[in-house]
This record gives sequence, structure tokens and C-alpha cells, in this order.
Amino acid sequence: MARRRKRKSRRRQEGRRILECVPQYSISSGEDKPVTAARKYIHSEGIIPPALLLVKRNEHTTDRYFWAEKGLFGAQYVEENHFLFPSLKHIAEKTTHLVSAATTRV
Repeated sequence: MARRRKRKSRRRQEGRRILECVPQYSISSGEDKPVTAARKYIHSEGIIPPALLLVKRNEHTTDRYFWAEKGLFGAQYVEENHFLFPSLKHIAEKTTHLVSAATTRV
């Protein structure tokens, strides 16, 4: 039986490209739940938004969170709804400007 290809959302792809420009921090959750570990790390290190936290739950699973002015969000939600976050609007404008400049040169 042939497998159907998963449809890729353009909006989510754009959100993923924008999140690649945000500072990333990798941590291990240890004994805490991943969200709790992310919150503790943010407060202990004094991380300012926007930031992306990669929390290793175990050897197979890594949870991704986005730290914004409004709080902590799942990275997949932010990829799909990046236009709702003011801190990402500036990054989105820069990336679209760079992409358009690169395409005009070619």
C-alpha cells in the first residue's frame, strides 16, 4: 500500500524559519516535568524573550517551548501562529526582507 505524503503548511514552514533566528537553549528536564524545568531554567538564567528552549525529557524525546513576553508556549503552536507574537514580527520582517533581497540578486 502506498503511503500518502503529509501536506506541509506554508504558514508553519514560515514559522519554523522564523524560529530558527531566535536564540536556542538546550537543557535536560531531570526529575521535573519538562515545562517546570523550562520555567526554572528561564528564571535561574534570567533569559529575556524571545527564546526557544529544547528540553530533553529522555533519550528519545525532546520538547520544544517558546519563551515570549506573554509567557511560555509550545513551539508548534508558535510556528503555526507566529503572527500573534510581537517579538517575532520584527524577525519575520527581517527574514522576508533578506529572502526577497537574495531572490532579486539571482
